[in-house]
Amino acid sequence: MKNITKDMATASIPKLLAQLAIPAVVAQIINLLYNIVDRIYIGHIPHIGASALTGVGLFMPILMLINAFAMLVGSGGAPRASIAMGKKDHENAEKILGNSFSLLLGIAVILTMTFSICAPTLLRLFGASDATLPYALDYARIYILGSIFVLIVMGMNPFITTQGFAKISMMTTLIGAIINIILDPILIFGFGMGVRGAALATVMSQAVGAVWILHFLMGKKTLLKIKKENMRLEPKLILPCLALGFSTFVMLSTESLLSISFTSSLARYGGDMAVGAMTIITSINQLVTLPLQGICQGGQPIISFNFGAGHTDRVKKAFFAQFITCVIYAVAFWALIMVRPAIFSGIFTSNPELTEYTTWALRIYMALIFTTGFQNSCQQSFMALGQAKQSLFLACLRKIILLIPLIYIMPMFFADKVFAVFLAEPISDVIAAITTTVVFLVSFNKILKKRSGTTSV
Repeated sequence: MKNITKDMATASIPKLLAQLAIPAVVAQIINLLYNIVDRIYIGHIPHIGASALTGVGLFMPILMLINAFAMLVGSGGAPRASIAMGKKDHENAEKILGNSFSLLLGIAVILTMTFSICAPTLLRLFGASDATLPYALDYARIYILGSIFVLIVMGMNPFITTQGFAKISMMTTLIGAIINIILDPILIFGFGMGVRGAALATVMSQAVGAVWILHFLMGKKTLLKIKKENMRLEPKLILPCLALGFSTFVMLSTESLLSISFTSSLARYGGDMAVGAMTIITSINQLVTLPLQGICQGGQPIISFNFGAGHTDRVKKAFFAQFITCVIYAVAFWALIMVRPAIFSGIFTSNPELTEYTTWALRIYMALIFTTGFQNSCQQSFMALGQAKQSLFLACLRKIILLIPLIYIMPMFFADKVFAVFLAEPISDVIAAITTTVVFLVSFNKILKKRSGTTSV
């Protein structure tokens, strides 16, 4: 623990950010493969690929909600544990870990029972047609039964990263992704399981990842260890973690609501073709959002630890290094999408009509995607600083306050209703990015001043 805490307090910020962020970004990209590889294979199943891909896309709101509950615990507990470590309160940090693990297990039981019962009804509400519902149900039933492994992987992995073990965290997703990539073609095509094979491959790979994480967090190398005596839930410990993680929960759970809004509106105005295009666009969009999350995961331990230790100068340096990196990546990705959108569309389907439709929609949907570099960095930094209220408001702003209403309002003003639905995304992107950046930069000085007791930052 001594060497890692010393590095957090004294090592070069750019070097430290690279050491923590690069593995985190790689881990996020690898984690993306869990979903993308499934969709690539599913989209190329002979004769049924387009319908099967659309069906799996309709399951996305449920998948996102499972992820949201995992990150409610992980993204709230990990920064709290890191701040406690910065204050040299190792006992409290370890209790936070144990409480978080217990809560994840309880959530897994509730979600598995609820979604197993409600999946058919929910999928119909999301816009499933008679042609796509069977594929959606085949995928959903298997994935839901394995949701406990997803919760453990996503909810516990941040506790590995926040201790400075970024490479171990990366290995969690790397091992699972490799297994998933190997099993997908075997189960989908070799055993003829189709969509069910894709779901089973994902669940099995996540199960291996969960075992890997628990083996590490109960082993000798970890600084914070899962112990039986720390697993009894204590409201005074877990409630502040949930308050901090609630903004991430809102961001991800509103992704679920957002997905429902998009798919139901597109099903109404454009049918299965428009919903299929949205499934592909969602996957492509994760290519920008998940690496940005990885960069912020790398910056979070540095910001949180030094904020807890009262090293405000290093907090500033860490934030601006993270901010610049996020913006550069988002701008580069945006430029590539605008120049060559067809390359991305063609990855997911061999259907020429769906490829052409998706290419058209992609340029509209991602017209201002570069602004997410500003928004993600600032919003995630509020979390790293333990500022739950500001983070929650900004998490709600883009999706609940702006985007979801715009999805329903924009078609009132355009003859091309599908164009209007896709246009809602860039409009909300730019408004949310400007607001989030301004709010953060105005608040940043005040937060650091309060922590350090100095007159300026």
